Amino acid sequence: MKVAKVIVDVPTMQTDRPFDYAIPQALEERIQPGMRVWVQFGQGKREVSGMVVALADHADFDGELKPILAALDYAPVMNQETLALSHWLAQTTYAFWITCIQTMLPAMLKVDTIKSVSLSANPTAEAQALLAGQDRLVLDSHTEASVSAQVMRLIDQGALTLHYARKDRAKVKTEQYIVPLKTASEYAALRQSVRANATKQLQVITALRTWVNGGTEPALTAAVNNGDVDRAAVHAAAKKGWLRLDAREVYRAPYDDLDHGERTQPLTLTPDQAKVVKTVDAAVTSKQPTTFLLEGVTGSGKTEVYLQVIAQALKEGRNAMMLVPEIALTPQMVHRVKGRFGREVAVMHSGLSEGEKFDEWRRIQRGEAQVVVGARSAAFAPLTNIGVFIIDEEHETSYKQDDAPRYHARDVILHRAATFGAPVVLGSATPSLESRARAEKGVYTLLRLPSRINRQPLPQVHIVDMREAYKQGGKDDFSKALLDALQLRLDRHEQSVLLLNKRGFSSFVMCRECGYRVQCPNCDISLTLHMDTHTLRCHYCGHEEPIPTVCPSCGSRKIRYYGTGTEKVEASLNQLLPAARVLRMDVDTTRRKGGHEKILAAFGAHEADILLGTQMIAKGLDFPDVTLVGVINADTGLGMPDFRASERTFDLLTQVSGRAGRADKPGEVFVQTFNPDHYAIQYAQAQNYEGFFRQEMAIRHRGDYPPYYFTTKVTVSHQQEEAAAKLIYQLAKQLTDTLSASAVLLGPTPGPIARLKNRYIYQLVIKYKQEPQLDQTLTKILDETQVGTRNGYFVGIDKEPLTFI
Repeated sequence: MKVAKVIVDVPTMQTDRPFDYAIPQALEERIQPGMRVWVQFGQGKREVSGMVVALADHADFDGELKPILAALDYAPVMNQETLALSHWLAQTTYAFWITCIQTMLPAMLKVDTIKSVSLSANPTAEAQALLAGQDRLVLDSHTEASVSAQVMRLIDQGALTLHYARKDRAKVKTEQYIVPLKTASEYAALRQSVRANATKQLQVITALRTWVNGGTEPALTAAVNNGDVDRAAVHAAAKKGWLRLDAREVYRAPYDDLDHGERTQPLTLTPDQAKVVKTVDAAVTSKQPTTFLLEGVTGSGKTEVYLQVIAQALKEGRNAMMLVPEIALTPQMVHRVKGRFGREVAVMHSGLSEGEKFDEWRRIQRGEAQVVVGARSAAFAPLTNIGVFIIDEEHETSYKQDDAPRYHARDVILHRAATFGAPVVLGSATPSLESRARAEKGVYTLLRLPSRINRQPLPQVHIVDMREAYKQGGKDDFSKALLDALQLRLDRHEQSVLLLNKRGFSSFVMCRECGYRVQCPNCDISLTLHMDTHTLRCHYCGHEEPIPTVCPSCGSRKIRYYGTGTEKVEASLNQLLPAARVLRMDVDTTRRKGGHEKILAAFGAHEADILLGTQMIAKGLDFPDVTLVGVINADTGLGMPDFRASERTFDLLTQVSGRAGRADKPGEVFVQTFNPDHYAIQYAQAQNYEGFFRQEMAIRHRGDYPPYYFTTKVTVSHQQEEAAAKLIYQLAKQLTDTLSASAVLLGPTPGPIARLKNRYIYQLVIKYKQEPQLDQTLTKILDETQVGTRNGYFVGIDKEPLTFI
């Protein structure tokens, strides 16, 4: 008897292991690792889905095995490499194996899925008999095992086509195709029998005869749009048996317009670029999993390097993967990569619909795409035979997942690179201190692009002391120097980018009489003002309420709006520079699908003079007529209680400065700050990464922080504050008893936002260099606290967190 090892969709520590299930005889030759199955779990008759992770000839369980009830897939949705990756991910992120599996698969495969089969283009008699005249045969958990086995065999033979759709939400996109049912001579005879004034019928017969001779089966919509046939006449012809309308699955193609455009040609490389490409190409050819840190100033041509390295991998008959940090960056990068490689590129990011993501995933799995471009989750794309991995803007925090499994895309990529024997290119103008420190130690190989490809100098950066600016005619959030510079660009018909540096703290409403702030009833944080909807909103739990006109605490009418938001800055710009056309790019204006792309396309088409936005506009944008960058509230991030605050401020200012003067026009940058002497701002003004790296590393060394120490954060939450506090102190004692004397335990303390969604949060941070017992202790803590989840506890473990707030 063959046995399947199944991870069931019951995410608890007690069930976080494979369970043995008997494979029914009818499915013995069909069940494979990587298939989802339907099984009975537990003492009752509960039926759940699961993933087959291995097969065995005998069971480890002594009792009677329950059989697999049904196969949910007719071909594996995970291969050996991705199954092994999911297990590694679970072990390294303290997450459930089934959670990791579901993270790696598209959403349409994570829930009950409606599956059906239809006849393929080359059906056999057996397949036709099975469908018995039906367009589709629906397959579900009640489908008999013998029928499932027959369907699998016919799919393998190419006689049936498998279709997926998620119940009540997403459906497979289909298009009707016209299938002629007669020969050309039969259509000629038919034409003689139709009366001469039945023009639409004659049109259909003529088209059918042409398609029979040409061997084509056109899509109905295309045939109607081309004027070949009339839609109603086609349906009438189908009833008469002249043709058949087939519903065939078609891909949702989010970038179809780019797939068929003219391909761009490789650019001539500068000597620095050529040296980098040659070095990486050698690693691609020799299949060396070397990690390269590509440190290139903004505008140095890193993207062209990426494209030529990808081309080398494809030339070697291998695939390529490229990650970008933000959805906002994806449109421009997709245009560059699709422009070079066309249909060979699949795109994966959260801005796509679930159906589009599913179709792109299937194109990758079926080997129809050789290059993947996407955000963090694209690290799990089911590419095989990968020849090179690229992570652009590798310093970005968006590569780290905030909830379970709390993985960093860079770690996933490095693990897969070792499996495939492929080099990794980590690119950035401002590499993370951890990556640069590894390059210093020789763990990574450092490559440099020290100058811009157009030989233009980096933009001149002016530091504006806002303490003095308001004395010299500054208005609202703008210094006179920045306003004058904006007006000059308007006069020259050049473009400007304005960055409002906001990191988590937004505009709020406060009473000037008693100091009352309007707080969220569910979270310990002020509500954010949204003028477009005239509401106050919590960005953590979604609570929303009207803007008060009277203070709820003291009854005063002196309740006012404070802080700086993009809406407020936009309103100020419209008053101060009425002739300027302003485009605002933030969470509110990009909420709709395709919002980022539409705004960037409009700005690129000169439909606006000023692009105003938050951090999403700081990186990756490349517009030749942008000659001015202004930064409002440059030092907002410096006040954050986080040891990486200076690094993030330096990165942000350096990156956004690089948006100016990227073509043949010189650029200029104005950085408005109340801390003009801070070293992060001074080094950013000089575009001096090396100087910043040395000073920041010295500070980190004195404070025993990464990259000199590893860190792990443990978080406890509960609806009762006393319960959360009690458990975190118990865990602190348990950890202290097992940690070495060299480890440092910070806390326990309440979370920076002490209450979120009516749950009180406590945390502690462990700093260490080598703690061989730590993994075992943390796993034990998770195991023991699982029982507490029934009582409302939640314990989270974050290895190498990128933020402590």
